Amino acid sequence: MADPQAGGAPLWRLILVPSLVTLAVTLLRLWGELKQWPTLLFNPTPGGGAALVGITWLVPVFGAWFALKLARNEAGVRAGRVLAISVLALGIVFALHFWVDSIKKEQSSLGVLGVFAVSSFLGGLVGLSAWPALGRALLAYGLAARVPVALIMLAAIRGDWRTHYDQPPPDFAYIGNLIVRWLWIGLLPQMTIWLAYTVIVGSIAGGVALLFAGQRAAPRRPLVRPVVPVRRPPAAAPPRPVLRPPPGRT
Repeated sequence: MADPQAGGAPLWRLILVPSLVTLAVTLLRLWGELKQWPTLLFNPTPGGGAALVGITWLVPVFGAWFALKLARNEAGVRAGRVLAISVLALGIVFALHFWVDSIKKEQSSLGVLGVFAVSSFLGGLVGLSAWPALGRALLAYGLAARVPVALIMLAAIRGDWRTHYDQPPPDFAYIGNLIVRWLWIGLLPQMTIWLAYTVIVGSIAGGVALLFAGQRAAPRRPLVRPVVPVRRPPAAAPPRPVLRPPPGRT
């Protein structure tokens, strides 16, 4: 499917290399945790412990890269507007979360996760409007990145791999059913919280990239070669007719 605002190039082509890189990092992270490699790089504790090897850090990198690629073919996008709406979206996520928390201070772990998922979903919708073309690219990239993680989490929960992919957050309510547990700690966060993170943080990075590039998104103009007029030689004058006397006259 071609994105007309991405210069007519298919969206999958734009996100292909970033998605493959992200998948490689995901598999490396899983292998490192299973082999108990250094926790600074591969932390198996719940939440991942901000390990250095992880796909979270790739979002701002690819967000900036998408923005600079898209900026070559789309006019009228301002870096300031992208940044302002993206920061607003981030504020909405935390404002709704803290507002609900202030109203109902005693919440179960499932309730906290549910509220965060809803606030992330709403904030992500706002983030998509910062720059729709960039938002679509980040959303597609986010799905390509997070669907494999959700599937790995399902396998990890079933196999009790003792990685951050199957460990619930601290003080999280115990859920005996494996599928229900996966829905709560796997599928729900990946498809709401982390997708919103990808769109919002990626858009902020994209706005910063445009700002530092000192440019607005403007279409590339094709190289037009000057037309050199060809001078033709003047047409030769037609020969004059030769007047001959009529026959019989001398």
